[in-house]
Amino acid sequence: MSFDPLYHPYPTYRLPVYANRGMVATSQPLAAGAGLDILKRGGNAIDAAIATAAALTVVEPCSNGIGGDAFALVWTEGKLHGLNGSGPSPAGISIDAVKALGHTEMPRYGAIPVTVPGAPAAWAELSRTFGRLPLSETLEPAIRYAEEGYPVSPTAAGNWNSAFRRYSTALTGTEFKPWFDLFAPNGRAPEAGEVWRSPDHANTLRLIGSSEAEEFYRGVLADTISECILRSGGFLTKEDLAGYRPEWVEPISVSYRGYDVWEIPPNGQGLIALIALNMLKGYPVSSQESPEAYHRQIEAMKLAFADGSRYITDPSRMSCDPYAFLTEEYAEQRRRLIGSEALWPEAGEPRGSGTVYLATADGEGNMVSFIQSNYTGFGSGLVVPGTGISLQNRGLEFSLDDTHANRLEPGKRTYHTIIPGFLTKNSQAIGAFGVMGGYMQPQGHVQVAMNLIDYGLHPQAALDAPRWQWVKGKTVMVEPHFPMHMARRLERMGHEVQVAADFSSFGRGQIIWRDEKTGVLCGGSDARTDGFVAGW
Repeated sequence: MSFDPLYHPYPTYRLPVYANRGMVATSQPLAAGAGLDILKRGGNAIDAAIATAAALTVVEPCSNGIGGDAFALVWTEGKLHGLNGSGPSPAGISIDAVKALGHTEMPRYGAIPVTVPGAPAAWAELSRTFGRLPLSETLEPAIRYAEEGYPVSPTAAGNWNSAFRRYSTALTGTEFKPWFDLFAPNGRAPEAGEVWRSPDHANTLRLIGSSEAEEFYRGVLADTISECILRSGGFLTKEDLAGYRPEWVEPISVSYRGYDVWEIPPNGQGLIALIALNMLKGYPVSSQESPEAYHRQIEAMKLAFADGSRYITDPSRMSCDPYAFLTEEYAEQRRRLIGSEALWPEAGEPRGSGTVYLATADGEGNMVSFIQSNYTGFGSGLVVPGTGISLQNRGLEFSLDDTHANRLEPGKRTYHTIIPGFLTKNSQAIGAFGVMGGYMQPQGHVQVAMNLIDYGLHPQAALDAPRWQWVKGKTVMVEPHFPMHMARRLERMGHEVQVAADFSSFGRGQIIWRDEKTGVLCGGSDARTDGFVAGW
């Protein structure tokens, strides 16, 4: 029987998933199964997160890869820990060097925007610090998928095909041939249900597992990666790889109606979500379907993005302390700018600023909020020959304007879009949440957090609710099922509303909640993707 797995004429109806011994929620069912497999082998939530993340590099390569970055929020033994697994720019790169190659802005593809990949080091660091199983065992499910092959899921197939069409036009140099050899072996992207495999990817995961990522940064893989970059005209060297270590950081938070909402501090954009929530908590809770509520959310988001765009970069080079944005005084100052009409956003002056997401939990109280990405889909378009490693293009975020806070500099971590979220109440874990998707992410965090806290929705309903997305200026995009009477009212308030044809730009989220009294887990996974909650 022949059918189109992406043609779905009827609305779906999902219920939350309950379990008490363990849970994995992510954007691809096979990856969720990998994490659950590790839980059943005796691993904890941290091991499960690593297994799921590694599997996602195989089963959803159009959104992330071994050559990308990662961030994690880990709840264990009554404390929340943050891990920044983003890599810096090469030591030998500069604005002048990039401009000398004929560029007026950072190129999207090729070797120039490749920064040090942080994901393998993040897996190893999480495993060493909080894991229970050896990293080599934790990566086994991902290795099996890569070696034996797996049937591609529908949303991944659609995104893969979109990337193939785009890359077929944009990637014309010989350095991009390995990408087509690996990801389009039959001259096209694999279709939904078609089996795809990558034995080289499996071998690379084995080396990462057996060496706890040392081979990737200071061994044979590091040599191979740096040689590929050199041949392709880039700046990343073996020394850049050898000097990399992920960083444990203190998560940042705001108190929101009795809950603490947590994010990774800059260079991530989680600060933007917190700035917006800090403004919004000054308003009384109103109906979920209130035009005034939507208006205030959009306006707060615009102001928060204006601040983030102006100030967020590598934290060691920020001109402002991130906590200066999270004071009650600053929130009130910004809140006063929100009136009854849509405004044009401008940054304030505080005194003192293609992705996969997963959540895991176990029966012992450990929980992980984890996100990783190659940035724009597959990333730079460079695949390191013989390794299955697709390299990220995170350096695209750097500015070549030497007056900009996020200007390109050697050894610098750029403004980062990917962010994991977490909620606590009375110093106890409530749950992990996240919404992937570029600049939609802090907007998704705000909307999901309000759905949960203000409107009392369960995790699945909080994800299913129609979303809006501020784009620029006064332009707001809404999903096809967003209430049209609400969109028309927003237009009368000065917003320029556009209705999207599909859901692809509105993010894909996951949530795992823990009942404070019983410890029972409740999970939701976004219907906008191939998402799945695996419980035990």
